[in-house]
Amino acid sequence: MDLNHNIARFNMIQQQIRPWEVLDDQVLDVMGALAREGFVPDGYRGLAYADVEIPIGEGQSMLAPKVVARLLQALNVQPGERVLEVGTGSGYLTACLRRLGADVVSLELDPVLAAAARERLGRLGLDGIEVLTADALAGPAAGGPFDVIAVTGSVPGAEVLWVLEEQLALAGRLFCVLGEPPLMAAWLMTRLADGSMRRTALFETSIPALANCPEPRGFVF
Repeated sequence: MDLNHNIARFNMIQQQIRPWEVLDDQVLDVMGALAREGFVPDGYRGLAYADVEIPIGEGQSMLAPKVVARLLQALNVQPGERVLEVGTGSGYLTACLRRLGADVVSLELDPVLAAAARERLGRLGLDGIEVLTADALAGPAAGGPFDVIAVTGSVPGAEVLWVLEEQLALAGRLFCVLGEPPLMAAWLMTRLADGSMRRTALFETSIPALANCPEPRGFVF
């Protein structure tokens, strides 16, 4: 079974991630070495490396591998940087961020998912990670400002992210997916030297909404 997973991991890199314009060697190395099957429910292990979102319980799902790869490449995480992850989920992205050398504070709204992620990450022996049960949009997280913020669920518009943008250090980068199904796009927000935010469109995609995210406002007549 390990051999089958190794082959599937290699194919994930070569057939899904590289063709999606991910050429960062560090990202490819981390995702090519990390056993993704250890982060999915037992019944879905056969799909651990498939180009799909995998249910992980509590109404949540893992991002598809190619989206994780593009997220990591866009954020360009450097060793020693402080990262805030919004939505721990299975802990897979958390582990990738740590293996890129970051110190990670990860916030998960659901206590069941948070506890399961802590257990998985603990089994890997990864230090430098703190998984907290908290609503990232309710207020600043301890440990900021952050060099990198990764938002793992979509939000309807950038105005929802103000509490996160305020926690970015100068030159800090924030990855998010904005919009509503089926029209969504991934964006990179960067805090400039004067404190303003530069927003760069990355790619079109569609992912589940961030848990507890405010509903978009309708038209007012």
